[in-house]
This record gives sequence, structure tokens and C-alpha cells, in this order.
Amino acid sequence: MNRLKIDGMDLIRLAVFILAIACVPVPPSSASDADHTIDTIIAGVEARYNVPGFTADFDQESILKAMAVTDTASGRLMVRQPGKMRWEYLVPDPQTIITDGNDLWVFRPEDNQVLVGKAPSFFGEGKGAGFLSNIKTVRKNFQISLEPVDAPGLYRLRLVPNKSSVDLMAVNLDIDKTSFDLVRITTFNVYGDETRIELKNVSFGDLPPEALFRFDVPEGADVVQMNP
Repeated sequence: MNRLKIDGMDLIRLAVFILAIACVPVPPSSASDADHTIDTIIAGVEARYNVPGFTADFDQESILKAMAVTDTASGRLMVRQPGKMRWEYLVPDPQTIITDGNDLWVFRPEDNQVLVGKAPSFFGEGKGAGFLSNIKTVRKNFQISLEPVDAPGLYRLRLVPNKSSVDLMAVNLDIDKTSFDLVRITTFNVYGDETRIELKNVSFGDLPPEALFRFDVPEGADVVQMNP
């Protein structure tokens, strides 16, 4: 998300992805058990995140494979159902990405620049971790499989979109086995790029105000239209 490109490829560094690797096949004898486990996990995540809204801190690592570059960032996430998100990047460069589910604004205060576009072009059908603002779209938009993970306290689900694109080939969700919190979201694209978002200090207590999901362009700001 930091250093966002006008063409949307870097719109959310969390929306940059690597070519999907093949999921580990489930032996036929245990397929029904795996399906049952997947349904139980997804139901737990839905129960946890199908709420009016939540807030969280996040750390982000974006790996651009072709350039051998790794960027890191951190900030604050606010979500309000349905479709509203506010990503406030604090480190290394201040930047705010706001959507009300229809319109999208990216504000770079140091440049006094605002990029504007339509949210479905960048967050629709699972892109840009848009499912965080409507968790039930995971079942609708992805084929889901269970993958092995080294951490004993986590489940890992592999999500392959029903409509794959250059931007979005696959998503891994690392999920706490006890709370069903989303601990890490790893997204992949066809170029070999990867973004990992770790969510921390998730709070479901205070609903973010509606006003946080609209943006008034500052007077004198440079306004740039983004193309999907």
C-alpha cells in the first residue's frame, strides 16, 4: 500500500500477490474430514468477524520478487460493515487509504496528493483483502483448502479466487485455533510478488464512526484519477 501506483498495482501492498503454488492434496480417505474441518474453521472466522465493525494494528511486509526488494510498513486498520475500510499507514511514510464501499481515496499528506477511484475495481471479489469488510464473501469468492502450517496453534487456509487475475492468484489465511482470529493474511500475484499482513490488538468493542470512511479532498491538493 505504501508507494501506491496510479495503475492500482501497488494500491494496497497487501494487494500484491505471488503465483499460486499447488495446494497439498488431501488423501481420498480423509477428504470428508478435511471438508468438515474447513467448514468449521470458516464458520468460526465468520462468527468472529461478522460484526458491525472492528479495529486492529497491522504490520506489513511486501516482497517484490523481480526487483529483489522488500518493503515494510505498519499502521492502523478500521473496518465497518459492509464494505468500509480505512488503512492508516504511519510508518515509514504517512498515507491513508479510505473506502466507503463505493468510492476510494488514497491521501498522501507529504505530497498533498489524493488518488481517487472506485472501490470495486481494487477491493472487489477478494482483491486487496476486501473480504475483511464482509467476511461472508470468502465462501462466495474462493475455493478453499486446508494446508499444513508449522505453528501448532494455527490453521492455514488456502484461498484460490473463482476469478483469478494478474493481481490476485491466491491468499493464505493463518487463523488462531482457539479464538479464530485472523493472525496473518498472505497474498500472492502472478509476478512472484508477496505481501504479508499481520493483524494485532484486534478490538471489536468500539464501532468506528461513519465519518471515518468518507474523505474531503483538501483545498489545493493534487487530485489524480486511478484506473483499475
